Amino acid sequence: MNAVPQYDSLKFNEIAVKLRTFRQEILSNNLANSDTPGFKARDIRFADVLKAQMEGTLPSMEVSMATTHSGHIAGKITKDDPRLLYRVPNQPAKDGNTVDSDVELSEFTKNSVMTEAALGFLSGTLRGRMSAITGQAS
Repeated sequence: MNAVPQYDSLKFNEIAVKLRTFRQEILSNNLANSDTPGFKARDIRFADVLKAQMEGTLPSMEVSMATTHSGHIAGKITKDDPRLLYRVPNQPAKDGNTVDSDVELSEFTKNSVMTEAALGFLSGTLRGRMSAITGQAS
């Protein structure tokens, strides 16, 4: 029995690139708000979210609203993104801001390198499939 789940490499790499880009947006938002009083730094657990995305077990972000009268309009509201977590600060600021610029910059840089790697893997997967389709070496 194989303990490592087998995923389609194209789907895996596509989701990885999308999540890396999503995380880059979160980290850049944290950095941009490093001086905003009361701002709470956010992040995701990349491996957990990637696994949930691949398995399709990520909870829905929509909540249905019940209607109590035939004249009511049925609707849905969007709740907070379940992937986003709050970062626990090493030393909280007096103004309530939890952004540590050094930590955020470090994570931003690491994520940038990982995004480049994910793009490289996706490119390699696409090149390999095109080579298989055309019958020519890439």
